[in-house]
Amino acid sequence: MRISGEVSSGLGRAHVFMSQKHYQTQFKRVLGVGAWPGTLNVEMKGDSEERFRNLRMIAGLEEGKVTEAVDSVRINGFERDGSSFGGATAFSARIYREGGSWEDCAVLIPDLTRHTSTAEVISGAFLRESLPCSDGDLVHIELK
Repeated sequence: MRISGEVSSGLGRAHVFMSQKHYQTQFKRVLGVGAWPGTLNVEMKGDSEERFRNLRMIAGLEEGKVTEAVDSVRINGFERDGSSFGGATAFSARIYREGGSWEDCAVLIPDLTRHTSTAEVISGAFLRESLPCSDGDLVHIELK
């Protein structure tokens, strides 16, 4: 499955969650390495919105009939020092921007999110530099 969209800025809070040791241990199962402490937000465009909705159904966030099966990995939530950190569903993938090279990554769909058409992409690399990309750039994500 391939999805495409435009890079967009998020709220700048992902590093709080991404830097948690409990998450990093689980991200290694998906990426093979620890994740960069942040996400790349990709706003789905065109047909990719429906394919992304399919991923949200697999993650249990939307109802409907799953039209394309994709392997997923459960990222378990946890509590630490009285704070609750929610779970997520991760989909192994790779990403590229026209003229660039492929980078291994994963699409992360948190259990609690306001994003219904925005993929949160994690990687061992800082994708804004390694792809490279900026807000508004078109990127393509191929799920494994």
